[in-house]
Amino acid sequence: MAAKAEDLGVKKANLNILNMFVLGILAGAFIALGAIFCTTVLAGTSALPYGIQRLLGGTVFTLGLILVVVGGAELFTGNNLILMAFASGKVSLAALLRNWVVVYTGNFVGSIATAIIMFLSTQYSFGGGAVGTTALAIANSKSGLDFIPAVALGIMCNALVCLAVWLCYSARSTTDKILSIIPPIAAFVAAGFEHSVANMYFIPIGLFIKAGAPAEFWTAIGKTAGDYANLTWANFFLKNLLPVTIGNIIGGAFMVGLVYWFIYLRKPVAAKPAVEQLQKSR
Repeated sequence: MAAKAEDLGVKKANLNILNMFVLGILAGAFIALGAIFCTTVLAGTSALPYGIQRLLGGTVFTLGLILVVVGGAELFTGNNLILMAFASGKVSLAALLRNWVVVYTGNFVGSIATAIIMFLSTQYSFGGGAVGTTALAIANSKSGLDFIPAVALGIMCNALVCLAVWLCYSARSTTDKILSIIPPIAAFVAAGFEHSVANMYFIPIGLFIKAGAPAEFWTAIGKTAGDYANLTWANFFLKNLLPVTIGNIIGGAFMVGLVYWFIYLRKPVAAKPAVEQLQKSR
């Protein structure tokens, strides 16, 4: 598994930059599809206990990573594992950072584009506005996080995401991959952890609804745009995306990638001959 992660890290880092970017767009859109599924399901679970709501939302959100892994795409959070190839000296720092920046940008474009399409579809008005109300509540909550909790929630999230990707390296079939993905991803969503790429959809769709939904939508849900004070572009970038991205890198690259590299791939320091050590000690 470690060797496979390292080899894939080399391949990902050496991708053609245009292919890397387009695959990043796909991953952003795929994760957004999982977020859409999650939001829609949560809109119909208000009568259920909190834990059951979270479990249902988390389970359906796994669609996003399943599409990324099985369908093929480049996801920034999963690509934090490229650090393993870097630690082995098989990928340069420039290649590592190039992949992260290009893929992150592609993920952002894919997520935002999907959010725009979903806003134009007016799907948020479905269920008497329940879908939109849920989207606004999710976005408003995420935009109100303090910096340190956002970093910590990001750490925990991407530790689980990268563990899901890690488990996929042991898979021998598509079914194996899907079953490897579901528990860790459902767990991070159910627990309320923060995923930078998912938030590139969750928060912008709320911002678009807040800014552009017609009066009849607000009348239907009995609220106004002013009820979502946390929901601003500044809060999206500074109170969520920045700290969550930092946390995702720590959780994925260091807590999972570097730890597994240290256990399985680091080269042990060769023991010096006893005679040489004795001579140096004199």
